[in-house]
Amino acid sequence: MMTFLQAAEAVAASEETRMGLWTLFTKGGWLMWPLLALGGVTIFIFVERFLAIRKASVLDMNFMNRIRDYISDGKIAVAVNLCKKTDTPIARMIEKGIERIGRPMGDVQTAIENVANLEVSKLENGLPFLATIAGGAPMIGFLGTVLGMVQTFMDMSAAGGTVDLGLLSSGMYVAMVTTVMGLIVGIPAYFGYNYLVARIEKLVFQMEANSIAFMDILNQPVQK
Repeated sequence: MMTFLQAAEAVAASEETRMGLWTLFTKGGWLMWPLLALGGVTIFIFVERFLAIRKASVLDMNFMNRIRDYISDGKIAVAVNLCKKTDTPIARMIEKGIERIGRPMGDVQTAIENVANLEVSKLENGLPFLATIAGGAPMIGFLGTVLGMVQTFMDMSAAGGTVDLGLLSSGMYVAMVTTVMGLIVGIPAYFGYNYLVARIEKLVFQMEANSIAFMDILNQPVQK
């Protein structure tokens, strides 16, 4: 019997908390909805970019060794086919370099760099918007707080200009809700943006290392 009562009390407390949060959200004003939408966009961009970057970062450690062997054996078509099957930014970069074999080394290097820049640009898709949310959401929240405070003082003025501490404190806590919401959205967006940028920079380093390794492969016959 006691267990049933405790469970009922827990459910009631949970419902009360949920209603309290909803009431607080609605009292934050219309700016809460754009902030909520920005929060959803933040989650979407981070998850989508995280999965894309993780997929792009996967590369067989033996990939360049196989490319070296195929090129040394004159199996250019096989090397290109391996790049197509691998389907990563590094593989597409190397594929473009293989297709330029026979041309001046400067042309090969330029082709590789162009593909690398294009691949990095694809990986960074959406990140500027995430950075904008990181900086803009707290500002929107602060705007809501300022508007709420203005409304509070207008209400107090309409009430006769007397300082009603109850009305003032109520208006202040409602006004601060948008600032809290803006920070709730902006802080994860900020850390998420920097995390994704760090992952991309790590991948760029790997691309540069593989580009150098590929150019060394092309230079090997010259050195013999």
